[in-house]
Amino acid sequence: MSGDSTDQREYDVVVIGGGPAGLTAALYTTRLGHATGLVERGGGRAAMMEDVHNLVGVPEETGGNELLETGREQLESYGCDVFRDFVSSAGETDDGRFRVCGADADYVADCVVIATGFDDVRPQPPLPRTGRGLHYCLHCDAYMFVDEPVYVMGTGESAAHVAAIMLNFTDDVDLLTRDGDPEWSDETASMLENHPIDVVSEAVTGVRNGADGWLEALEFADGSVREYRGGFAMYGSEYNNGLAADLGCERNDDGTIVVDDHGRTSVDGVFAVGDVTPGHNQVPIALGEGAKTGIAIHWVLREFPRDIEEMETAGPVRDEEVPGIPDELLEQAVAFHTYD
Repeated sequence: MSGDSTDQREYDVVVIGGGPAGLTAALYTTRLGHATGLVERGGGRAAMMEDVHNLVGVPEETGGNELLETGREQLESYGCDVFRDFVSSAGETDDGRFRVCGADADYVADCVVIATGFDDVRPQPPLPRTGRGLHYCLHCDAYMFVDEPVYVMGTGESAAHVAAIMLNFTDDVDLLTRDGDPEWSDETASMLENHPIDVVSEAVTGVRNGADGWLEALEFADGSVREYRGGFAMYGSEYNNGLAADLGCERNDDGTIVVDDHGRTSVDGVFAVGDVTPGHNQVPIALGEGAKTGIAIHWVLREFPRDIEEMETAGPVRDEEVPGIPDELLEQAVAFHTYD
């Protein structure tokens, strides 16, 4: 398999995706002595965060772009190569490695980490701008709406249940179906009827924002105006799993990539982390997944200790063969030391 580009860059590990999970996986593999390239297209869900929540040690006034840029700078300081490129496909090479094809270059490696995340299915405008009244993550942002009027948009089970969960934070919750037909079950309909949630079926026709840009109210087709501080859009997710399909990785019915608890997929040498895998879509969880995956890759790629069978053939490890870290990363690590 070969991409359109003639430029080929070779690594021990290539990470596709520059969100918190991908950055952390690349950080660990680099610091554990493996030549690593990270390829990202830019943007992503983390980049959209105006304020970072639930991340110990990171002030909440930190934005998503600042968090990611700091991560990229950290990676480069340790010797990881970071590329802005759009990856279109991936496959195995004739010698059992993996080739990832980008618009600018092909990236070949012994191990690949898929950290491509997902895209939230967004409601159609007119709507408040993301971060100023339109949100997607209940666990990140419910705290923002304590004792405030809040909406949930959607017609499915998830929208109904998120509306009910928001009653733990405020007594003013509306469920907006926006001219759509409810798709929830009779049992869920009964649940809604027995909780103080207004189900509003009219289409949204206008948005009122304050001087600070935050949502103040939504206008509806019947002429009514309802005040909200913000709310949640629950229309599902589109998982960026095309590379997993190219490489033959098993996927779940919802589109997530099947992984074990260290990011291993069904294909040896291919790992997946972050929002493209099952579980809660949270930055702290993504960081943990990236760390565990980086460590798992180190177990696959590290030089020492060598197997007994290999030493029986090649003999004992000689002094000149250690340390196992490549010269370039060794020099980078020595230069990085701060305790001299």
